[in-house]
Amino acid sequence: MNRRHFLSTAAATLGASALPALEPINRKGKSRMMLGLAAYSFRDNMKWMKGKENTKLKAGGPAWDILDFIDYCADQGCPGAELTSYFFPPDCDEKYLLEVKRQAYLRGVNITGTAVGNTFTHPKGEARDKEIAYVKDWIEKSTIMGAPHIRVFAGTVQKGSTVEEAEKNCQECYDECLAFADKKGVFLGLENHGGIVAEPDPLIRMVKAAKSPWAGINFDSGNFHTEDPYGDMAKIAPYAVNVQLKTKVTPKGAKEGEPSDVPRVLKILKDANYQGWFTLEYEDKEDPFVAVPRILAELKPLLG
Repeated sequence: MNRRHFLSTAAATLGASALPALEPINRKGKSRMMLGLAAYSFRDNMKWMKGKENTKLKAGGPAWDILDFIDYCADQGCPGAELTSYFFPPDCDEKYLLEVKRQAYLRGVNITGTAVGNTFTHPKGEARDKEIAYVKDWIEKSTIMGAPHIRVFAGTVQKGSTVEEAEKNCQECYDECLAFADKKGVFLGLENHGGIVAEPDPLIRMVKAAKSPWAGINFDSGNFHTEDPYGDMAKIAPYAVNVQLKTKVTPKGAKEGEPSDVPRVLKILKDANYQGWFTLEYEDKEDPFVAVPRILAELKPLLG
């Protein structure tokens, strides 16, 4: 084997491992955010829940499908809709996904992305394979309906495992799904959603190690229950590829959540030069049909 052939073979073998670690996203221009709404805000009014009829439908309220939610976003003058995967019908096929894409376009609503409820901390085996197949399936579905981003979870430490093993397993699963997402042009935003990413450092470490241009963080303003949630938001903001706004923030030791300081959250994102969707994911107790229109109206002037 000559030297040139050896070098080319070695480079091919190294593959993605030779890529540089992901650095904070370098965006041109100034920070700019667009308003979105997550279908999860109306979880008690969606007729489907993870492939089954929703048994927790709110009595007396509407029973929506994803198309109804798109109409609601349009009627509220909200330009973006996050179409949570849980609420798609069990027989969701290409025809339905294309209908969703068409409906959104005709109503002037952008599909900002979707979200899955995966767990990436399983060791090698059937459970892990099932989770990876689940995420890959939604990467394929996202491509069909034109969703550019999927919110993914890390997971918790599995029984009999350790934090170190859980992080390793998560990294392997995330990397495998990213290899598929790379070919489809879909971002996989790993969310600060408790478990092994309850604090910012492990989350940043895994996203940086992913070495994929389609990796990033799904920034959730309500999910850090640490001593300094806003400080931790600032740490992850430079890696954000999508933002979900919660109406409450719950610091460590607090008995209940306190109202989110939205201007402060926006400043954190602007300081990181974030450009993209700023999506309301409403989880509070007030009726969403009352609260959501009011909150959207309050957010619109803040985003400009």
